[in-house]
Amino acid sequence: MRNILSLAMTFGAASPALAAGGGMNLGNTDFVVILAFILFVAILLAAKVPGLIGQQLDNRAEGIQKDLDEARALRDEAQTILASYERKQKEVQEQASRIVTSAREDAAAAAEQAKADLETSIARRLAAAEEQIAAAEASAVKEVRDQAITVAIGAADQVIAKQMTAASANKLIDAAIAEVGDKLH
Repeated sequence: MRNILSLAMTFGAASPALAAGGGMNLGNTDFVVILAFILFVAILLAAKVPGLIGQQLDNRAEGIQKDLDEARALRDEAQTILASYERKQKEVQEQASRIVTSAREDAAAAAEQAKADLETSIARRLAAAEEQIAAAEASAVKEVRDQAITVAIGAADQVIAKQMTAASANKLIDAAIAEVGDKLH
């Protein structure tokens, strides 16, 4: 504080008011302003205001640095998460492509299998139908033969009955008996 007062006195001694022949004249506004300014600066230095302002600025700078570091860390973490999600999205897209490809292949295989099954079923049904047609043909042929035999027997019976006399019937009976006798011996 003494340093400041001696500085003020030295500065005041060099003032133009003193040079004009006056001593410390408090009526001179320039002198009063200089004195008040010096007193104000002295009070600020005595209260250690520049140190406090410097400390507050340092604290503020530290806070800003912490915020910047935290923002960098968050940005790095966000970039890491983004890269992870992009990788996962790519993997999911590849898996979806594989699933679609597999589904298409399965559908094509199922279509081929269904086509083969249908062809087999059609072949079986055709074979069964051909068998039924053959059986129906055989049955129809048998019925026609049976009917033809019945008609032939009836016609032969009528023809034989008309042409057969008692003497020729006895001859046929004797021939049949002899034939049976030969076969039995």
